[in-house]
Amino acid sequence: MTLLHQFPEKLAVLSLGAGSDVPSWAESSSILSVTATATETAVLTAGRNVPSKVPGVRGLVAFVTADPGDASTAGLLVDLLAPLAEADVAVQVTTTSTVVWVLVDNADVDRAVEAWTARGHTVEPAPTEHPTPEPRRERTK
Repeated sequence: MTLLHQFPEKLAVLSLGAGSDVPSWAESSSILSVTATATETAVLTAGRNVPSKVPGVRGLVAFVTADPGDASTAGLLVDLLAPLAEADVAVQVTTTSTVVWVLVDNADVDRAVEAWTARGHTVEPAPTEHPTPEPRRERTK
């Protein structure tokens, strides 16, 4: 099944006006995402510096698929979201080119983890450090 990493940072998904610039308070140690449509600009960011007047959903906890390439696996979203739907856990989802991010309200984290583990998924704390890539070596001919 799938290994998920849980991030400790509380996130927010915020709705800004169409065509809005990314605000200076939008930052994150885990994920920062901006989606612009004809009707709104949505920002997924750390919740710690968000002005209270900005509309959106706060207090979200992020879980991310740990294996790069998971985002293109057929059926992955069904495998991850079906147990949460059965447990009545609401989610928001976003992806990068390689991984899936599932956002759960802080109050529902324990139920989400229980639902996933009951289905054979594993949830671990997100790594606090990113591995340092090996230096590239010059090829000799």
